[in-house]
Amino acid sequence: MKSYYEKPKFKLYHANCLDLLAELPENSVDMVFADPPYNLSNGGITVHAGRMVSVNKGDWDKSKGFKDDYDFHYKWMEACRRVLKPHGTLWVSGTYHSIYQCGHALQSLGYHILNDVAWFKPNASPNLSCRYFTASHETLIWARKDKNAKHIFNYDLMKNGNWPEDQLKKPGLQMRSVWAMGTPKTVEKKFGKHPTQKPEDLLKRIVLASTNKGDLILDPFTGSSTTGIAAYLLGRHFIGVDTEPKYLDVSIKRFEELDRNLKNKFAKKI
Repeated sequence: MKSYYEKPKFKLYHANCLDLLAELPENSVDMVFADPPYNLSNGGITVHAGRMVSVNKGDWDKSKGFKDDYDFHYKWMEACRRVLKPHGTLWVSGTYHSIYQCGHALQSLGYHILNDVAWFKPNASPNLSCRYFTASHETLIWARKDKNAKHIFNYDLMKNGNWPEDQLKKPGLQMRSVWAMGTPKTVEKKFGKHPTQKPEDLLKRIVLASTNKGDLILDPFTGSSTTGIAAYLLGRHFIGVDTEPKYLDVSIKRFEELDRNLKNKFAKKI
């Protein structure tokens, strides 16, 4: 399949992820990060930047019913499992609209769940109806392809690294499974924003925790490619795929700015 954009260590594809995954070699990917549709575009409203806005993100985020939604998650996870190396891991992010289907599909496919991580958002939007608790977290499931393989976990870095963005992480103590990080900063959306964009701090931690330099990371729902930005910045290889060209174009602008900044930084050192 012809790439939409390609530079050393960074490739983007405009395609359905199942088509792209079918073309990749078996046992070739070290880590997958996936932020699949949450299927919550139902005509409701929410709050963004102090204003009421529609929750509708696009046709790609509309539920097709429980069975079809589950089958969709099962198929992309099955395709990811084929391309993951035996020690490879998959991270999947979601809210209660989707994460339990994803967890069931993971177990049905034989993945071994390592952790579920709660990403707590201190700056989460309020609940307008005042009939529910305010949703202020997302859940990430971290799972290994082969239960008997030894996955990568950079324990010492997670325990002793510098994590100023996380108000819950205590220096010198084990990193726990609740991470406190804000939503994406304004500068992360300067070229445009994806409606479910993740903060760079979140993806940097995931990449550092579960991969090594030179590893290959794949994002089957890349959006504006925060995963790719973190991967490239930290010396990993990246493949991203998405069905929406407008978000791939944002990805390219983000990557090219990062690449320029890294080259300028390197040139100043010489």
